[in-house]
Amino acid sequence: MTPLRSVVLAGGGTGGHIEPALAFAECLRRHDPDIRITCLGTPKGLEAEIIPARGWHLELVPAYPLPRRPGAELLRTPGRMARAMRATRSVLDRVEADAVVGFGGYVAVPAYLAAWRRRTPIVVHEKDMPPGFGNRLGARLTPYVGLGFPHQNGVSGRLVGVPLRRAIATLDRPARRAEARAFFGLDRDRRTLLVTGGSQGARSINLAVTGAAAALAAAGTQVLHLTGARNAEVRPMPGGGPYVTLPFTDRMDLAYAAADLMVGRGGAMTCAELAAVGLPAVYVPYPHGNGEQRRNALPVVEAGGGLLVEDAALTPAWIEGTVVPLLTDASRLDTMSDAAARYGRRDGDEMLRELLLEAVSAGTTTGVRR
Repeated sequence: MTPLRSVVLAGGGTGGHIEPALAFAECLRRHDPDIRITCLGTPKGLEAEIIPARGWHLELVPAYPLPRRPGAELLRTPGRMARAMRATRSVLDRVEADAVVGFGGYVAVPAYLAAWRRRTPIVVHEKDMPPGFGNRLGARLTPYVGLGFPHQNGVSGRLVGVPLRRAIATLDRPARRAEARAFFGLDRDRRTLLVTGGSQGARSINLAVTGAAAALAAAGTQVLHLTGARNAEVRPMPGGGPYVTLPFTDRMDLAYAAADLMVGRGGAMTCAELAAVGLPAVYVPYPHGNGEQRRNALPVVEAGGGLLVEDAALTPAWIEGTVVPLLTDASRLDTMSDAAARYGRRDGDEMLRELLLEAVSAGTTTGVRR
């Protein structure tokens, strides 16, 4: 097998692109502490904040959204793309890249094009439905496409799963439950509902659950509520039961371990993590956009690992009538947990690494290395 010396990872703009890239970086480094890993990003993307803070090397290159309508911005696109490709090619040359692995976002487009022009092996990882433009382009330039979920369409490839942080991929929820509940100041023995709308929060979820706080407390349950950075002022109505609110936590592994059920959105990373650790969930897809979150959550729900409710239907009364009975039904929760775990995968990082090694080996045998 051809050794890997230098790999460039391209994925930015949102945590959904960045997190699997960094989980994959951890996998590569775990196998080879000396491998050179370079992350590509843009100055305006979330990656400029997250990636250096996690200790990974980030190279900033220009990248631009492609205009959806004719106009002046569309006329500027060829020149902008040429500049982005030149800047990216310069990075690939400087780090002597053996391969480019793309996870989507604006920065993936010049990365794929520069690698293709340089005859550097390309691997695409796609987990979203529908796939973004960048990964649709990348999939036309390489046969090495790894899919995060079996239900995806829009690009063809091999099912590999989603690279997950090691703390999530190796999580034993029952074994860590007591530790996790103590960490968050929760009662050790009460059934626990985890609530989160993502890093920024979701006002509709926050209001529905806090409005049902009294019913949750009356049922003998407790809540760990991650309100989000923009909704930190949310507080539950008086109810008397344990109800812990935090703007966010960097220990989602322990949050999952503490919980028996979660209420949250349907982002692809969220769906992948919950299924992998076998945590049942009530998925409340983001009501705007192209319906991606509903498509993400529906397969695990159909597999028996969760429930799905539309954002407009999520009310305190719905929480009281549906979530409270579920949270207090141990047998049903166990069945849903088993179903979620059967659907989920914990080895996405290792499977994607195997695909990468195949791509590099094939590229070397045909004279394509850099």
